[in-house]
Amino acid sequence: MWIKRNAEELIINLGRQFPAVFVTGARQTGKTSILTHLFPDYSYVTLDDPDMAEEAINSPHDFIGSLNKPVIIDEAQYAPGLFRHIKLTIDKSKRSGQFFLTGSQSFQLMQNLSESLAGRCAIVNLQPLSAHELQRANRLTSVEDYIGTGGFPALYADMNRHHWYPSYISTYLERDVRNIMRVGSLRDFNRFLRAAAIRTAQTLSFVDLSRDVGVSPNTIKAWVSALEASHMVCLLEPYHRSLGKRLVKSPKLYFLDTGLAAHLMGLYSWDEIANTPMAGALWETYAFSQIQRYLFSQGLTNPPLYYWRTREGREIDFIIEKGGQFIAIEAKLTGVPAPPKGFKYFENYYGENAILKGYIVCRVKNDHAITPEVKAINGVCFDF
Repeated sequence: MWIKRNAEELIINLGRQFPAVFVTGARQTGKTSILTHLFPDYSYVTLDDPDMAEEAINSPHDFIGSLNKPVIIDEAQYAPGLFRHIKLTIDKSKRSGQFFLTGSQSFQLMQNLSESLAGRCAIVNLQPLSAHELQRANRLTSVEDYIGTGGFPALYADMNRHHWYPSYISTYLERDVRNIMRVGSLRDFNRFLRAAAIRTAQTLSFVDLSRDVGVSPNTIKAWVSALEASHMVCLLEPYHRSLGKRLVKSPKLYFLDTGLAAHLMGLYSWDEIANTPMAGALWETYAFSQIQRYLFSQGLTNPPLYYWRTREGREIDFIIEKGGQFIAIEAKLTGVPAPPKGFKYFENYYGENAILKGYIVCRVKNDHAITPEVKAINGVCFDF
């Protein structure tokens, strides 16, 4: 059963405007599936096939010339030099919607993409299924169950999460990180993954993480960059305007899928999560991931999403800059939320009209206003 993705209309519209559309995201988020679903009559090649990748690398001009357009090119990261030749084809024909590409890794791939196809290629970031997408398909049992399960599509196709996640992590370690980062010890990296998961929704300290894992801070920085590039985690930057010197400047670490983070912690259901100190962090991680999925579905590849915290401890979990004002969002593991004090402190810094809208993502069954300025929501649906 196909679960409709929020990015579908975005991809179709971008394909009408740009000669190429690149769909990126973590492995197993449905990048190939969404393109073949939307464009079943387009020709398809995958560079996951070693012979196909070798041809694309060694004879890119002939490879591109042999393709029937429009075409879906899967796993484009295996031939990053291909983009220059795609550019030549695009510049000759000047037609929209000729190339639809997918890729899971962002290192050299994104560099080549930006250098070769600037102005010719739109980028769509496809995350795992959101709670909203599952609700629309009548597949969301509860937000709490979603947090423990995660949003990878395979988990909603009768795949046992206890079997799927170990395979996913093992494949990711062996196929992606080991090849790209030349990881010497998979045991150290596995320890790093679990230590990083425990730090989801926390301010990131490379020194503390390196001490716990037993490797150097520079190694930790490289491994965090690998997780970022592979769309496993996101570093959320702090917001500061004129008062930047008074604000915390370290990023916060968020896993992009709560199910993956929970599994790495050794937690396999909400019942287990709720009985640990990690419940609040995973709820905040859920809020972040749903906000980011919504913003990505609007075509924002680099959304203006931040957190705000002063050195005195005044904070707001998430702020979205919008036309000189801000949407302020707090994540609270409660079903009876109170208006956040951080909103008032923020307005003391940036003016009484600085906050355009205020939300608390919390465990309420139905969204409702708790003050004229603040709305309690469960994080399933956003409309910023």
